Parts: sequence; structure tokens; C-alpha cells
Amino acid sequence: MNRNLLTTKQAAKTLGVSTAYLERDRWAGAKVPFVKLGHRSVRYRQEDLDTFIESRLYTSTSSHTAGTQIVHA
Repeated sequence: MNRNLLTTKQAAKTLGVSTAYLERDRWAGAKVPFVKLGHRSVRYRQEDLDTFIESRLYTSTSSHTAGTQIVHA
């Protein structure tokens, strides 16, 4: 297992989103898994980001509204 932990800024860059997006995501229920170290330190595992990206694959834009995702076994 890769133990490299990414900061919020690094994770945001990897995902192509803002740091504010990840901060809101944590507050709202965390679709993107994160690791909390202490009271304030938050990190992201690369493998969790990769899994999140894979879970967001769709075959078309209309598939998203219909709930048709590409499922990997």
C-alpha cells in the first residue's frame, strides 16, 4: 500500500477542483475519503483519489442523470 499522503492543495490539483470544494466536501459528508491527523491536519491517500475518480466514470452525460455508471468488478 502506498503511504504517501497528499495535502488538500495537492489532492485538489490531482482532482482538478478547488481546495474549497474539498473543504466543503468534508463538511457535507465526504464523497472523497480523507485522513484526519490530529485536530486540524487533513490528508488524502492517492489510492483513495484514484478510486474516487474511477467511481465517477460515465458513458455519456445523459447516463449521469439516469444513474448508469461504469461499474468495475
